[in-house]
Amino acid sequence: MTKQQERARERRRQQGQQRAAEPPVSETKKDMQLFAAILAVIFVIGAFIAVPHFLPKGDTAPKAAPTPAASGENAGLQEGQQLAAGCEEPPALQKTPKHFDKLPDKKAAAGKTFVATVHTTCGDIALELDGAKAPQTVASFNFLAKEGYWAPSPCHRVTSSGIFVLQCGDPTGSGSGDPGYGFGIENAPKDGVYPAGSLAMARTQDPNGNGGQFFISYEKTQLPTQGGGYTIFGKVTKGLDIVKKIASHKALPPQTTDGTPVSPISILSVEVTEKKA
Repeated sequence: MTKQQERARERRRQQGQQRAAEPPVSETKKDMQLFAAILAVIFVIGAFIAVPHFLPKGDTAPKAAPTPAASGENAGLQEGQQLAAGCEEPPALQKTPKHFDKLPDKKAAAGKTFVATVHTTCGDIALELDGAKAPQTVASFNFLAKEGYWAPSPCHRVTSSGIFVLQCGDPTGSGSGDPGYGFGIENAPKDGVYPAGSLAMARTQDPNGNGGQFFISYEKTQLPTQGGGYTIFGKVTKGLDIVKKIASHKALPPQTTDGTPVSPISILSVEVTEKKA
């Protein structure tokens, strides 16, 4: 055997001893690695669970459904969506949704009744607004209608399991838009029951988180009363069949009972007039 071969064999022997001397991963280190992996999984799951899920102004449903087009893009139909009978394709979202610095004065609606017509891509929905029971909410609704805040805006959420509502009023289509101001709860039912046709405000978990988003219950719905409930400020007098039609097609998969409607509907404009005695 040559000296060169002997030196090579000696190097291999030393390397083998070195590898043998290296300690295996300790049980403590294994436990730490496993714990870190578990924490990572918990964090991912928690990110979904922690998202407020219940009719907040800053929406809601876990992002199971495709996100609507960004502001200013052509809305069109998202993957999986289809127009319901009698509906037109939704328009593009607003490029720059309006924001306001000042809350409208509730005196403008106090003690009065108003009628509103919500023109949508699926037909007109008629509303009666109760300024006697919810003056601040009605004053805000009237103001936003006059300013064209919702012209246009999609109804971004439909629910069909336990909670039966269509949620609208966010020009961004994301479920997190607001008009730039907030206000408190008025006329929330103590028993948490919202009869079919109820027109009520969506809000964040903050009791003063009412803004521009609202919902229509198309069937009797029981909602939690913790935190103050949700303001009923009117009712549907015509067009509830439109809401039911949209709801019957449910939401986009995979969470078909809560999310972006399979059949899109968008608000085109809202007209409000005072109802004379």
